[in-house]
Amino acid sequence: MKVLQINSVCGTGSTGRIVTDLHHKLIEQGHESIVAFGRGDAKNIDVKKTIKIGNSISTALHLIKSRIFDSHGLGSKISTFNFIRKIKKEKFDVIHLHNVHGYYLNIIILFKFLSKFKGKVIWTFHDAWPFTGHSAYFDYPPITSWRDGIHDCIGKSNYPKSIFLDRRIRNGKIKKKYFSSVDSMTIVTPSNWLKELASKSFFNKYEIKVINNGINLSSYNYNNNDDDLNKSKNRRILLGVASPWSKRKGLEVFLELNKLISEKYQILLIGLSKKQIKKIPDNIIALRKTNNIQELVSLYNKAFIYINPTFEDNFPTTNIESISCGTPVITFNTGGSPEIIDQSCGVITKEKNAESILESIRIIENMDYEIVQKNSIMRAQKLYSKDDRFADYIRLYE
Repeated sequence: MKVLQINSVCGTGSTGRIVTDLHHKLIEQGHESIVAFGRGDAKNIDVKKTIKIGNSISTALHLIKSRIFDSHGLGSKISTFNFIRKIKKEKFDVIHLHNVHGYYLNIIILFKFLSKFKGKVIWTFHDAWPFTGHSAYFDYPPITSWRDGIHDCIGKSNYPKSIFLDRRIRNGKIKKKYFSSVDSMTIVTPSNWLKELASKSFFNKYEIKVINNGINLSSYNYNNNDDDLNKSKNRRILLGVASPWSKRKGLEVFLELNKLISEKYQILLIGLSKKQIKKIPDNIIALRKTNNIQELVSLYNKAFIYINPTFEDNFPTTNIESISCGTPVITFNTGGSPEIIDQSCGVITKEKNAESILESIRIIENMDYEIVQKNSIMRAQKLYSKDDRFADYIRLYE
């Protein structure tokens, strides 16, 4: 079986790592695999097994077109033509799309080709961009209106940002026309939340399956040997992880929570920019983003609770990483975030504010913490093994 994956990045970021990990699993099982990507350099993969779509100049021109004319996905014509010419020479059995947004592909040219492709087409939605007129997310602030199978998301200020024009209606019509042109296609979403949204859109003509994101459980594991800032010693760590931190990720909620908690607790935030760190109160431990998994795992282990006050999210991997390390999660009822936990290993807040987080902390305080740890680890091992979820994809390919 010969598989082509297409994504904006390769080996970096959450989607880029999913792509390369799935690539390695295919190779391991004796299949052929190629990854096509548009931005940055390929990481954690043999470059001979990759196809670079366009270059920095074509990406920059596409970005400018998006910023001025709200025409994301409608630039990069030459780059996409050249890419299609390359893959026509290959006899792929499966083409697996991931993020086709990201200033590197022309969706009209791509889908004209896919509408004639004789193999299997699979598209994993990592966000809602495929069925909105503009934005990748629309939970914050929430908008619930639909127009002819297209979500009428909030306007041009969200990614992919447009400075001048707002062409949501036109963009939605283009997406519906070309994304619907493939006779047979399977849609995959990492969460039930996103599946329900996709089912309300024009994609309801296709089969829509849920395959959760997974992680490397051997990397994210429980370790009770940390002796500083341990759960049972000193102040109890309330951990937050994001990159980048923003209002929609809940940074301001942590600042409010910091005013409410007693000295029994210590907030630790990972992934802040230098500029943000300068503005963070002194009594909050503020760290830059870390790419060192061992360091991150150590911090998950030291934390008493992982708090994810996100206002927009699909299926946040950080929740999985936390419970895999035995640390319970408190999260807002946002997107697919609450699907990752249950009442045995975390709390979904009643409201999306700091007061409700404080109430949830008290709930966990009154639970048998050792049992909560065990339940967290068991849930991660049962549901979120990367190998198990990639096996789901390969079965879908076959």
